[in-house]
Amino acid sequence: MIALWTRDTLQQATGGAARGPIEATGVSIDTRSLQPGDLFVALVGDSSDGHAHVAQALQRGAAGAVVHGKSGLRDDPRLLHVADTRMALTDLGRYARARFRGEVVAITGSVGKTTTKEMLRTALSALGPTHAASGSHNNHWGVPLTLARLDPSASFCIAEIGMNHPGEIAPLAALVRPDVAVITTIAASHIGHMGSLDAIAVEKGALVEALRPGGVAVLPAGATGIERIASRAEAAGIRVLRFGEGAAIGLHDLLLQANDTDYVADLEGQRLSVHLAAPGRHMAMNALACLAAVHALGGDVARAAEALSGFRPGDGRGAVRALPVGASLLDESYNASGASVRAALEVLSRFPTGRRVAVLGDMLELGDFATSEHLSLLPHVRESADIVYCCGEMMSRLFNQLPPALRGASAADAAALAPLVAGAIRPGDVVLVKGSYGSRMREIVAALLAASPVSDSPTSRSRGDAR
Repeated sequence: MIALWTRDTLQQATGGAARGPIEATGVSIDTRSLQPGDLFVALVGDSSDGHAHVAQALQRGAAGAVVHGKSGLRDDPRLLHVADTRMALTDLGRYARARFRGEVVAITGSVGKTTTKEMLRTALSALGPTHAASGSHNNHWGVPLTLARLDPSASFCIAEIGMNHPGEIAPLAALVRPDVAVITTIAASHIGHMGSLDAIAVEKGALVEALRPGGVAVLPAGATGIERIASRAEAAGIRVLRFGEGAAIGLHDLLLQANDTDYVADLEGQRLSVHLAAPGRHMAMNALACLAAVHALGGDVARAAEALSGFRPGDGRGAVRALPVGASLLDESYNASGASVRAALEVLSRFPTGRRVAVLGDMLELGDFATSEHLSLLPHVRESADIVYCCGEMMSRLFNQLPPALRGASAADAAALAPLVAGAIRPGDVVLVKGSYGSRMREIVAALLAASPVSDSPTSRSRGDAR
């Protein structure tokens, strides 16, 4: 395998020094996932210090380690000594971006970033070697790590950029310097930190401002503040592609079903049939943004659309899974905002048989908007679910506003709610699990996957048994 980093390129990138040769084929910041040949970067966090794991990384086959300060392994020739490892990781990302000659797409948005990134990974991989961020590596260490792992010979690179406070996108976008910038949507995620939808739009717009000369902005038509972003981009000579129903990158003949989605995408006059093994209007829009990005790159959108038929949602991000009790799980447990909860409830409503069970945890980082954002979900919950389970302070307020026939149970947290839900699910049910990452809804998913069948007794019946 060709080395991604050598001692010379590491020293050039970081200004650090190493006594011995280093030839690394990857980059890691975590010994649990480190592969032989990786360069280990010893980051220092609020509650952890990677320097404590340097010896273990080298024992596991790391080609070298990036360190700062004093170390018990200071004389090991495999160490690259730098002033600060966090800055060194950023320097690696900057150097990797500068030497890359392929096309770079950066994605941000209030919801749908990771799913759109994974769709684009699927689509572009049909056109050439594609590198993309792992998981949700979209923050101050995830973005430079994505770039530091970039193979210079790849054709495409996809970076995901997130934020939850003002001023976070601009420095990451400047590091990525995208050829195409995609904003999936503007919604109330993190509004507690940001203050308003307009402020969120301004923050997202920083990605467009970082586009390289000749770049293209792919923007959601009709989203709050998006026309201001578009106007500034067009004034700067940036090509703008708007996507959505009725836009130049249009969505037509949408057919939403319980397990998949079909529609026709119009890419400035080129019409393509798109099939997704993923349910929901939001999935269709994510895929449309993906195809718009391929179109912006001048790629073969027909091949990209065909490749998207092989995309599958990830765990916690819309995957539909069978449960041991004979029910179905709509796993949306990774994160939540008002927009994404409404989208998930819309998918739940399309399952034609069985009780539709909504299990909802608190949406976080909403600040003074928390109560109104949670209660705004009431009509959508009432229309989509036959029985509702809630955990957390805010979702419990929603629960108390529901008609008695819809109330399953409410609990303080996911750990307390999990056995109540697992004990109530019956064959034929469809169970949506949705909440912010910090609400730990994955604990409920784990309980459901481990549950055994229960008997169907009159005491376990609730609204919707005839469905």
